Amino acid sequence: MNHDADGAELLTIGAFARASLLSPKALRLYDELRLLPPAHVDPVNGYRRYAPAQLERARLVAWLRRLGMPLTRIREVCELTPDTAAEAVAAYWAQVEADTAARRDLAAFLVDQLQRKDTAPMTASATPLTMRYAARTDRGLVRPANQDAAHAGPRLLAVADGYGPEGGRAAAAAVSALQHLEDAPAGTDPLSALEEAARRAHRAAPTADEATGSTLTALLRAGSQLALLHLGDSRAYVLRDSGLFRITHDHSLVQSLIDEGRLTPEEVPSHPQRAQLLRSLDGGSPFTPDLQLLDACPGERYLLCTDGLTGVVPPESLQAVLTAAETPEQAVADLIALAHAAGAPDNVACVVADLHPADAEVPAA
Repeated sequence: MNHDADGAELLTIGAFARASLLSPKALRLYDELRLLPPAHVDPVNGYRRYAPAQLERARLVAWLRRLGMPLTRIREVCELTPDTAAEAVAAYWAQVEADTAARRDLAAFLVDQLQRKDTAPMTASATPLTMRYAARTDRGLVRPANQDAAHAGPRLLAVADGYGPEGGRAAAAAVSALQHLEDAPAGTDPLSALEEAARRAHRAAPTADEATGSTLTALLRAGSQLALLHLGDSRAYVLRDSGLFRITHDHSLVQSLIDEGRLTPEEVPSHPQRAQLLRSLDGGSPFTPDLQLLDACPGERYLLCTDGLTGVVPPESLQAVLTAAETPEQAVADLIALAHAAGAPDNVACVVADLHPADAEVPAA
């Protein structure tokens, strides 16, 4: 067969590749994915031939790939009418720009942190800090039980999100394992202390016939520094004059797919494995937390929360509440109210803490 149904001569895969700006290797992949199957495949030698009418779709695929659009999304766009496809491309690019802005904010946070390193040794002892804090967990509106845990104290902030049949016990045990750090002696290395306490919790994690474990995100104050430990997909944020910065990176399958460009953030809610963690406290997998030492300043507000909040409340809403609330207690209440307004399909835990100079008068609740 050398012609299509309209009598046009079919193109070899090489000729079609040159005309469509797609490589033969890409065309073979798109055939396997049924995104761009050839018009005819020779039953004897397997040669692929394409109809000239397929060039429009092929060029659209090529352009969308240059934009970085995932193949699953490209397949959907190719099936739309031109007007609807244009709207889908515009929506995708708006998300790309939002993600780029988020990475720009993270870069600004890192630049700010690194610049502080030069002055931290001189100012650390001159600006001792204290915290005002609030913590709260909520079952949400769908789950039959609350498997989240939270702690807020003068030195320690922590949230944990349990999963599996013993998830509630795992989360409570993870937070409990850190609470003795509130009374750690002066001069204790905060990062080492956090890591060792979390390691003990990891080893002691409850076992069950089904997968059981917990996330853990914690901050431990030592002078004018905060030690951060993070495992899983709970999160930590800091609100500064320049905006709200996320200071943790999710240890989840969907986040790894986003990092690889194989998934977009808007595709996460419908992904069948959106809850799968790559790191957690489970007693069975390697203990590999993220550890970081942050230079803290008076006036900063920190938020630690589980994905029951961030899964339904967008960052701009988090920032609006954290900016407007006069106290941590009010911020925590308002954040959980936002989760409820969005349906609260999961348990919610959140901790909010404000940093003040140790000799300053702390605002009353």
